[in-house]
Amino acid sequence: MNEMGLVVTGAGGRMGRALVRTIAETPSATLIGALEQSGNPELGRDAGEVAGIRDVGVEITDDPLRPFSKADGVLDFSTPAASVFFSELAAQSRIVHVIGTTGFSASDDAAIVAASRHSVTIKSANMSLGVNLLESIVAQVAAVLGDEFDIEILEMHHRNKVDSPSGTALTLGKAAARGRGVSFEDHADFGRGTANRDHGPRRDGDIGLVSMRGGSVICDHTIVFAGPSERIEFTHRADDRKIFAQGAVRAALWGRNRKPGLYSISDVLELNGRDRH
Repeated sequence: MNEMGLVVTGAGGRMGRALVRTIAETPSATLIGALEQSGNPELGRDAGEVAGIRDVGVEITDDPLRPFSKADGVLDFSTPAASVFFSELAAQSRIVHVIGTTGFSASDDAAIVAASRHSVTIKSANMSLGVNLLESIVAQVAAVLGDEFDIEILEMHHRNKVDSPSGTALTLGKAAARGRGVSFEDHADFGRGTANRDHGPRRDGDIGLVSMRGGSVICDHTIVFAGPSERIEFTHRADDRKIFAQGAVRAALWGRNRKPGLYSISDVLELNGRDRH
């Protein structure tokens, strides 16, 4: 099989540069397009040079139409609005769309679901193997422990991250709710991070989510199961964006020649079904 031709969105950013480097290290993939927003200072430069490796003969552009017409897939860690736009282009081009963007609204998700009827769409809040294993573990532990164990999810990211709580924290919270057989929306508690002194005591069965932002932290998540006389904690820390880039490239290669539909990185890693019966 020929190398898979991939487009990287946000190629001038930290995640985009990591994706370009990972593609260059992957024998079965090749970079055929690199995108950035209009006005970005990296426009016109070679994507490899921007990523800190050799020139790869692909200039960063703000026009997605030509790269999409030649591509087999697109790796997209951008913004919700941009990802929805790219999902429409991917559907028109019938190519694989790997989405690592977070912060989507319900209408954004609906648009991506509609586009996935015509393209292989792999959408996950976190592309790392460790986090997806953690999601499976959290669901299993929540299923075993009773309501006397309170669940708290703490996440920390770099100071420039826009959405809060992180998509990964929400995914872990939903896994905990799934394990307990309850609705996440009915049991999620986001309120204790606000200046609300009348919030009251913790409600039984709630899943608390706490967000922290600062410095250059890439991605830290801790899930605490706090019981009457004991506490169980699971922590995942990302030290390099390379783990997300590797997961995204792996997902794109997995999605090649599959039927259109909406998939997750758990499908790629064959984790689905272990706690989602």
